[in-house]
Amino acid sequence: MSKVSLTEPVSERVETALSGYQLLADPWLNKGTAFTEIERDTFDLHGLLPPNIGALEEQVSRRLQVLRSLETDLERYAFLRDVQDTNETLFFALLVQNIEELLPIVYTPTVGAGCQQFSRLFRKPRGLFLSLSHKKRIKEILAHPRFDRVEAIVVTDGERILGLGDQGAGGMGIPIGKLALYTGCGGLHPATTLPIILDVGTDNPDCLSDPLYVGWRHERVRGQEYDDFIEVFVHAVKQRWPHVMLQWEDFAKNNATRLLDRYRDQLCTFNDDVQGTAAVATATLLAAINVTGVPLTGQRIAILGAGSAGCGIASLIRRAMTDAGLPDSEAAQRFFMVDRDGLLVRGMEDLASFQLPFLQEKSTAQGWTLDHPDRIALLDVVRNAKPTVLIGVSGQAGAFSEAVVRAMAEHNPRPVIFPLSNPTSRAEATPEDLEAWSGGRAVIGTGSPFPPLLRDGGKFKVDQTNNSYIFPGVGLGAIAVKASRISDQMFMAAAKALAAASPARDDPRKNLLPPVTSLREVSVTVALAVALQAHREGLTKGIQLDEIEGLIRRKVWTPHYAPYSRSKKIAV
Repeated sequence: MSKVSLTEPVSERVETALSGYQLLADPWLNKGTAFTEIERDTFDLHGLLPPNIGALEEQVSRRLQVLRSLETDLERYAFLRDVQDTNETLFFALLVQNIEELLPIVYTPTVGAGCQQFSRLFRKPRGLFLSLSHKKRIKEILAHPRFDRVEAIVVTDGERILGLGDQGAGGMGIPIGKLALYTGCGGLHPATTLPIILDVGTDNPDCLSDPLYVGWRHERVRGQEYDDFIEVFVHAVKQRWPHVMLQWEDFAKNNATRLLDRYRDQLCTFNDDVQGTAAVATATLLAAINVTGVPLTGQRIAILGAGSAGCGIASLIRRAMTDAGLPDSEAAQRFFMVDRDGLLVRGMEDLASFQLPFLQEKSTAQGWTLDHPDRIALLDVVRNAKPTVLIGVSGQAGAFSEAVVRAMAEHNPRPVIFPLSNPTSRAEATPEDLEAWSGGRAVIGTGSPFPPLLRDGGKFKVDQTNNSYIFPGVGLGAIAVKASRISDQMFMAAAKALAAASPARDDPRKNLLPPVTSLREVSVTVALAVALQAHREGLTKGIQLDEIEGLIRRKVWTPHYAPYSRSKKIAV
């Protein structure tokens, strides 16, 4: 597959009516010490800045020194948020040039602590905080000219933040972090992105009792009132931005798939927990085949965590199996979904609709040796079903016990084990333990970053099976061609494009995924695959095939300072 060039287009000129402190206070426009002498004349900046005229690289170096002097990742997270709220170009230059170092701070795992401490870290508003009291004013709020350029929205209601649960208004840290990666990894201009939290209250007692909590101090609203609020929001978004890409993020199990199904054909939208997680897990499994030698049609998959993410993973891998030639009825039998009540089997009560395609027959477990006859636990599944792949999206730290991992290794020469729960504190197992308990044979992918393993006398980087490999490219591709919707086939195209970039394809001793340092290149490769698939499905009205690569290239913004000239318009 060809790759999109990342060559920076000719620098654009920016017109603005802002001047003086107003200009310096706008994070999209502020250059700090990099304003030229002419610009300082034009925008009344003399005396407001130190006399030395700096460059972006100098500013990056200065901020990096301060960042590295801080003691904790939470301090670094707060520092970077302040940089972002002061000077967006500088923030993204820092991020793009130091992506491997800063990704774990800007996003997982540190963003989890950032959400938990959101009220205490809150300094300057970013994005939109929409609560039920705004229901009749949402259209008016979205109409502000500041949002005219918006092309990508990430929205959450804060109920299921990573593996940490209900964080209420603190969940806003997730849309902010996700959109930082849309720019840092996918190249979307920051002025085209908008983080939103739908504040419908919280059931977290720590939030409700915290005198510093910034959100709506009310029990979480559910039922028809919740649905009506979501409907008003989506309708207003569609009216305001007909071609916007809307990403649902960290909604609880009972809402995530339900809302996706309701709105996926009404606008260009997807749920990253359901579809992005599925795509990166599928891609990493496709890459693992190069290491294990077991074809996709020969895989048996055990998934701990049968919520929307787990079932989303199962759905996409199942589709990949049928694409590889396995009959769908047979592919369905290859999945063993384990939740809090054990293996999901037909006849269980209180099952969600999205779990139904992955139920095992009760007869499957006949003859199995069980530790507890009334419940089929994960260890029972591994010992008896003998899966080749074990995936965790349960949010249960340590759930992949030594006994489970040793059982996987007992019947697999190269067991594939992906503890994907975030943040790091919620991972089902550490790579170090997986390596020890499998005798160094496990093929590992984790949701959060971990230190390298020692293999063959050298350091081996642990593959971070994180959605950051997928969603920036999906968004970039869909936005570039103004896709009317985002289909499951587009996510399959994304997964296959990522798998095709696996270093393990050429050498099974290498990593399953490209290095994090190449995320920008990966994102545009994924974007091209997604956009081409959208074109094949007729979802790109008026777009010609030979235009697609150029449209993607022009969407990729590299952090730089454009020259400014003064507009005669009145500043808004």
